[in-house]
Amino acid sequence: MTDQHQPDDHDDQTPPIDSHRGAFGEFAGESDAFIDRSFRERIVLAAVALPDHSDEEVEANLDELARLVDTAGADEVGRFVQRRRSPDPATFVGSGKVQEIRQLAVATDCDTVVFDDELAPAQQRNLEKLLGRTAIDRTAVILDIFAQNASSQEGKAQVELAQLRYRLPRLRGRGGRMSQQVNAIGLRGGPGEKQLEIDRRRLVKRIHQLEGELRQIGRHRDTQRKSRRRSGLRHVVIVGYTNAGKSTLLNRLTAAGVLVEDRLFATLDATTRRLQLPGGEPVLLTDTVGFVRKLPHQLVEAFKSTLDVAAEADLLIHLLDASAADADGQLAAVRGVLEEIGAADRPELLVVNKADVAPERAARIAADHPGSVVISATTGAGTDELLTAIGDRLRGMRRISTFLVPYDRGDVVAGLHRAGEVLSETTTEAGLQMRVSVERADQGRFAEFRVSSA
Repeated sequence: MTDQHQPDDHDDQTPPIDSHRGAFGEFAGESDAFIDRSFRERIVLAAVALPDHSDEEVEANLDELARLVDTAGADEVGRFVQRRRSPDPATFVGSGKVQEIRQLAVATDCDTVVFDDELAPAQQRNLEKLLGRTAIDRTAVILDIFAQNASSQEGKAQVELAQLRYRLPRLRGRGGRMSQQVNAIGLRGGPGEKQLEIDRRRLVKRIHQLEGELRQIGRHRDTQRKSRRRSGLRHVVIVGYTNAGKSTLLNRLTAAGVLVEDRLFATLDATTRRLQLPGGEPVLLTDTVGFVRKLPHQLVEAFKSTLDVAAEADLLIHLLDASAADADGQLAAVRGVLEEIGAADRPELLVVNKADVAPERAARIAADHPGSVVISATTGAGTDELLTAIGDRLRGMRRISTFLVPYDRGDVVAGLHRAGEVLSETTTEAGLQMRVSVERADQGRFAEFRVSSA
């Protein structure tokens, strides 16, 4: 099919991962050295095209992998694509094709071969032996980019945890360094314990430490969510593919001042700002980490506390990049991640962005998805219509009902105040009559007191 290039590395060191190192440096084969960021590695990209994958889909995936590699700090110099019924268990591509990749790697003087799908630890070891150079996968590249971009304490801990979970099954001896036995005083394993076992134990201990830290941060997030729910403010969350313009939209609507860069995964930390809708209702608007095809499971698990914000949203603003070559594929990829994190059932408003760059594509996508909104977060075009649509969707989730609550049921009165917006209260002989705008999902809780609904 085609021939081209890309980079990465592996390192079986055991000290805790420095989040600034990144996966390329962190998984650097036999070398303990960090990747010199002033030197851009030369990379060959490799993919296996299965029977259900079209040529266009394979090329789109490799194009995206090339962008990921570029973002991580390396250059593609070649591509290799093989059609197979299924990946080879030993080398992913088969021993004959490994030799073809090796020839391409030698011809292009590449440093690393990057595979578009996650490699099993044994496949990775076999490939590195046969290729004579580092072999890594898409997951390692994404982990590297996340490590470079993590800035908050939580973000760094989440990335380090994902890296360690990725690394643990790959912790195998490389050369004599990992196979030697040690008999040092104070080591729990005692005489003859292999260095590999010590390294694995230290790595597992660090994983447990990070899990504890993130649980504590998660409890703090739960407290914040409970406080937000008590405030009665609706929560709108922006989701979408990486580099779709989520941070630009948040800045446009709220002047949040979030860093905006034209690079993948520039935003890892969720940012929440207050937004006033045209009808006067205040809501909370949150920007989230971008999604991508084949988002590593390790990252989904590590970022669970951050991604939970989407699963608990009142409304998801699904931002789609109209200028993307495979917008439909990106749409499906985001919805796949939403399903994985338990947010597939959240109400969704599709917003087609970058109409200033691709107006015809934006119009076509909107026509294919009735009810969507076309905008340009950069110029502000269409954002008034977006705000109106958000208000309409949120109001449509509520129903105005009249409740008659006996005077001795103060708990019900308090519950209605918490659950909805009380529009009026009138005293009657039978009890307190209340007109309340309340979520349809909450109507059942107060059904015995409801006398009418609008």
